[in-house]
Amino acid sequence: MIDKATMMPGGSASGGAPPLRMIAWEVTRACNLVCVHCRAEAICEPPPGEWTTEEAYGFLDQVASFAKPVIILTGGDPMMRKDIWDIARHGTDLGLRMVISPNGTLITPDTPQEIKNAGIMRVSISIDGSSAESHDKFRGVPGAFEGAMRGISYLRDAGIGFQINTTVTKHNIGDLEGLLSLVQKIGAEAWHVFLLVPTGRAKDMKDQEITPEQYEETLNWLYEVQRDAKIYVKPTCAPHYYRIYRQRAKKDGLPLEPKTQSHGLQSMTRGCLGGITFMFVSHMGDAYPCGYLEAPGGNVRKLGVEKVWKESEVFKRLRDYAQLEGRCGACEYVRICGGCRARANAIHGDYMAEEPYCVYEPKKMKLMEKSRGRP
Repeated sequence: MIDKATMMPGGSASGGAPPLRMIAWEVTRACNLVCVHCRAEAICEPPPGEWTTEEAYGFLDQVASFAKPVIILTGGDPMMRKDIWDIARHGTDLGLRMVISPNGTLITPDTPQEIKNAGIMRVSISIDGSSAESHDKFRGVPGAFEGAMRGISYLRDAGIGFQINTTVTKHNIGDLEGLLSLVQKIGAEAWHVFLLVPTGRAKDMKDQEITPEQYEETLNWLYEVQRDAKIYVKPTCAPHYYRIYRQRAKKDGLPLEPKTQSHGLQSMTRGCLGGITFMFVSHMGDAYPCGYLEAPGGNVRKLGVEKVWKESEVFKRLRDYAQLEGRCGACEYVRICGGCRARANAIHGDYMAEEPYCVYEPKKMKLMEKSRGRP
């Protein structure tokens, strides 16, 4: 039997780094919107010291030298960079799968051709309300909804695949049915539903965080949507969806793994991937397990991408499930869930602490309580 302390999530029991499968790369912090939940706390103009074009090329060269991950060009709004299509093309030429995540308002009738020329495989656009009033309030700029819908129409008319991302808060939890209807109506290929992580501007959104019970209800609803809907639905920043899926799929006689599609952005492997197969790289080159976990693993501009990925102590710690604490450490679903490390860090101040938004009590914890004579 493989010891829990040495078995790594990448499949290696020897302690080697697992394959790097996805990088979210913050190519700029500049953005024309002021979204209330923004992880990047984006600003109107790029700050000094962001990636030059040549540095961006060099970064992609380094990545391609040891891995072939999906590269998500994000921000801010990556379309605020005049060289974004050149950067994307360079990655494509290296054999990397390039995708882009703009807010949609900067997309013009010429953009689809630029996307095709750059070899970008998918565009993801965030929509957080099924109406202009709801979305614009969340995005902080009047007309954001109209602009995003216009940009989406240009993509759709050009035959470019796109997905919609939605961040769930108290603001829109009652609008999820409406959002699902909208996403299907506009022809999106996928709907990625994010559960709010309190970092960036979202630190000030405590009053907008849904409760653990609402979290559980939402994930159960998403299970039913994913089971029955024609569109591909992926809960994101919601690792215990995999526990819920296993529990319900077993009762429903369904496969014990959520349905997947071949595209790299739509693979469903396990819950929290931060530092395990996923890495976030900031506009200044700082590498993090994900864009929401404020635990830097090293600067790729100074140390190199491969060195950071393979040798970062933060990443190594996240890959060792034996170091997880509380209910997460005792949970029988730890290998398919892992809990949200960013949420644990934001709430407990320790990214290896238990997931604070999970209501599940592991069987081991129940047995321990029973052995102590507690009901």
